[in-house]
This record gives sequence, structure tokens and C-alpha cells, in this order.
Amino acid sequence: MIGPAALEVAAAPPGSTWVQLKPLPGQGHVALFALAVDPANNQVVLAANSQGAIQRSSNGGVTWVTVRPAGVTVNTIGFSPNTPGLVLAGTRGGGALASKDGGQTWSSVSGLDGRNVRVFGFALTMMAAGTDQGVYTSADGTSWAQSGLTEPSIDAIAMEAIHTPVRIIAGSDSQTSGATMSVWQSLDGGATWKRSNPDITGTLTLKLVSGPLPPVGNVRPLLAGTNTGLFSSNDNGASFNPLSGGGLLPTTDYTQVSFLTSHYDRFYVGSDGGGSGSGGLWRTTDRGQTFSSLRPPEASVTALAVSNDEQPTLYVAMFQPSTHVASLWSYHDTFGPPVGPPMSPTPLASAARLHRVSDSQLAGLLSSPTLPYVLLGVAALAVLMTAVVAHLRGRYR
Repeated sequence: MIGPAALEVAAAPPGSTWVQLKPLPGQGHVALFALAVDPANNQVVLAANSQGAIQRSSNGGVTWVTVRPAGVTVNTIGFSPNTPGLVLAGTRGGGALASKDGGQTWSSVSGLDGRNVRVFGFALTMMAAGTDQGVYTSADGTSWAQSGLTEPSIDAIAMEAIHTPVRIIAGSDSQTSGATMSVWQSLDGGATWKRSNPDITGTLTLKLVSGPLPPVGNVRPLLAGTNTGLFSSNDNGASFNPLSGGGLLPTTDYTQVSFLTSHYDRFYVGSDGGGSGSGGLWRTTDRGQTFSSLRPPEASVTALAVSNDEQPTLYVAMFQPSTHVASLWSYHDTFGPPVGPPMSPTPLASAARLHRVSDSQLAGLLSSPTLPYVLLGVAALAVLMTAVVAHLRGRYR
């Protein structure tokens, strides 16, 4: 006999429409950062809540099962695109965990004990981890050793060449006052490294992502997200071109970048905006010459997972700084105009947000002698929200 739970499966998602998922169990009033989707099954989603528990859904976020109990904070989760079933999770000060069955069971790995593991990179014959003490490498994901880069704190990694010899690019999260942006590159799978200071702005390298090979040539497109913008490189990081500013994208932080399946010229970028309201989620289909906003329900995007489909399913974590509410959404991108959620009161939507201001009310507000004080209050609130988001980010480094 089939039980009620077995009948609860994900319905076919509507095209280009935002659908809110059930809240992640145990998330609490903090942002969600660790989120991943199985490249072989767009219904299998993994997320880590604020208590350190890993939750797994096999039906596109309709229901969640705890597959790893609460414990040390989980910074990141990543499926290997090359080894079916292999998933890695990096923790804050507790090393890393590995699963060989698509996230159903987990065990600790060796060699990363005590490390703050923030990011993983996957090549065909090896993988790399960015930590608070440089880069570690592994052949199987369960046994790790420190690479030749031991000193800097690493927050971003890209595998620019996945065949041997593996080319690895790593970025630092150093916030030293007056320091220039530093990027390290290894041409031999992490044995030796060379430091460079690329022509990109910012003091934090928040994201590095390599895309699929283009039809001509053997250099993968490289995207770099910093705390002040998004940049692209077509020469293995020797030089970069800005993709933000100038009317393309806002000049803000970019922490989420994901290419669309095998297309070197199509990718998604997301930002939480640092609490400033300038965050969002965008898509390009022409290598970043133009961008289209997917108009997410909240401006602050804290995590993004994109399925391996021609019309992918996006799983997006968002955060509302004013209410400290984290929410999960799915979006089946059929490349049509984005459709928002139904505008009706829900437990996650306040009445104030749904209220429409009439023209006469707006005119009265603009002519009011209290307007300067209102604007000062709004500015102070924006500064407070920025500090809240910066504090939340710091908890996960």
C-alpha cells in the first residue's frame, strides 16, 4: 500500500514562474547559504539549515528529510559533475563531509580536520577545496592533503582546465585594509602556485567559476565575482573585462554564478546586494553582453543551484533583512518573461508589503514637511540592513 508521503511529489513546474517552496526545517531567522541540486536528477536538492543539519529533498523541495543531524555549521555543498552520486559538504571549523549515494548518507573525510572549508572545485581526476589555510586536493573526495598553497585564506576556486595537468585558480577573501585583489593559479594540479593581481576591483574574491569550452579554442570562460562587481576572462585569468556597471548590472557584490549546462555563453548571476536592495538574479545568453532580470520575489539572493537541463530548474534561497525571513523558491526557466508569485497575503508576506499607495497619498507624502526626516530614517535603516547582512556573511566564513 502506498502511504500519503509517497504520493507527495513535485508537480510539473509552470514555465518561467516563481514557485515558493516549503521553509527549510530548522532554518531559523538567518540566511541560507548552502544549496545544491543533483546534476543527474533535477528533483534531488540538498540544503543545510542554520543548525548545521543537512536536508535532502527527492521531489524538488516539496518535502525534506534530515540526512545529517544538526552540528557544526555547513558553509557549502557541491555535487561532483564527474563522479555520479558523490557530494561534498564543507563546514566551518569541522573539516568536510562526503556522500557517495547522492546525499542520503554522510561520513567525515580525512585530512581536513579543523579546517574552515568554504568551496570545492571538481576536475576529471581530482578535486580541490578552498579553506582558511590555503587549498587542499583529493583524488577521491574522502582523503585530502594540503597543496602547495598553504598560507592565504581561500574563498573561491575554479577548475580552468579539468584534464591533466589540471589548472586551478583560487581567490582570497582577505579583508586587509588597503590590500589589492590577489588571485593564485596552479598549472600542475596544485603542486606549485603563482600569484597575480588581476585588473578587477574589490577587496574580496567571492566567486570564481569556469564555464564549458566554447566550440573553438581550448580556454574556458572564467567569471569572477567580487564585493564590487562581476568580471569575465577569456585568457585563463590573465586579464578581465567588467560585466557590471555601465547599465549592464548594478555595481554590487556577486556571490552566485552558474553556467547553463553545456553552453559557454549562457549563465546566471546572483547577489544579495549587501542589504542595499541592489541584489537580484540575472541571466545572459550572449556571454554577458546583455542581461535579463529574472525578477526574483526578494532582492537578496543568498544561494543558487541550477539543474543540468536545457531548460533548467533553478533553486534559489532569498533573505528579507527587515524581517530576517529566509525563503526557498524554484524557477523553471523556459526563457519566457518571468512571472511572480500570486499577490495574496501569505505567512511570509507582510500586509505592509502588499499595500498599494494611491497617487494622492504619494503626493501628500512628497509635499510633507516631515519628508527629510523620513528620508533620514530610510537611510539609517539601509545602513543597519547592510551591517546585518555583512555580519551574517561573516558567520559563514
